[in-house]
This record gives sequence, C-alpha cells and structure tokens, in this order.
Amino acid sequence: MAIDQAGTANEPGPPTPVAEPGAMGVAQVQAALDELRLGISVIEFESSTATSQQAADNVGCQLGQIVKSLGFMINKATPVLVLASGDQSIDERKLAALFGVGRKKARMMNAEQCLKVLGYAPGGVPPIAHRSGGFAVYLDETLNRFDMVYAAGAAANAIFPVPLPLLQDMTGGIFADIARA
Repeated sequence: MAIDQAGTANEPGPPTPVAEPGAMGVAQVQAALDELRLGISVIEFESSTATSQQAADNVGCQLGQIVKSLGFMINKATPVLVLASGDQSIDERKLAALFGVGRKKARMMNAEQCLKVLGYAPGGVPPIAHRSGGFAVYLDETLNRFDMVYAAGAAANAIFPVPLPLLQDMTGGIFADIARA
C-alpha cells in the first residue's frame, strides 16, 4: 500500500505500460497532422492494429486500404520509408533496383533502427512525424486502387484515415512498382 502526498493510503494499480526506449508516440503524429491543418485525427482502438489484418478489422475496410510504413536500409547506411498496401509484400529486388544495388543491399530495418531513425517501434510506424528526415519515401503503386487509406498512428492500436493523394503530398512520396508480383 502506498501513501500519497495528502497522507491517504492508495492501493497499487496495474503497472503502467512502458514505451519502447526513445519511442515517439501518437501525440507527435497528431501534432504533425494538426500543423498541416487537415482536420484528420488519430483514432485509438481498444484492440491492436499492429498487423494490416487487425487494422482492417478494426476500421471495417479492405485489407489493401491499410498502409504499412516499412523502414528499409540500403547498403546498411541509407534509410528509406516504403508505404505499402496491406495486402502486398515488398519485393526487395525492385526496391534495390531503384538505388542501383543488388537485392541483398536492401534490408528491412530492425526494431533498433526503426526507433533510432524513424522514432517508432515496428507495428506502429506512421508515414509522417519521424525522428529524422531527408530520406526517400516510396509508395507502393498498388495503393492507387483506393481513394481513402488508413495509416499507422504511432502505436500498435492507432491509425488515421487519409485520402491517398493527400498521403502522397504529406510524405513527398513517389509511387513505384515495388510490390511482389
């Protein structure tokens, strides 16, 4: 039993979840959306949206409308953000070709790299409001099937809706053929 500053006895509550060390959060993404004056709000769900299927189930949309924000390293030194449709996988060979390197030179970021470069743990990486910038952003051209898409909002239970043309504008991303055939 703990005693608060007023001298009242308090029962200990459930442990507070601890964020990944150095992780940014929903507040940073919402602040970036607010700064753009888009009227878009991050939605937090009671259940997980960490996988594309979980996100689609929570939103009630098609799996392909979920935007996966995937960090890659090219030649172990150049970060790249890929925004992929939830029903697609990225072809590392196609991604590597954009940089003129072999397939083995394009690797998905590990959790430590995601936190260091992007500022978020895998499963909640948003398409905006990153710790660092100046890296290339590519959008999987299969996203063009949809007018409205849903992107991660910086937590494993947070997403936000965004019209696809606005997502491209917000990120400065370039559409490319990078999905596996």
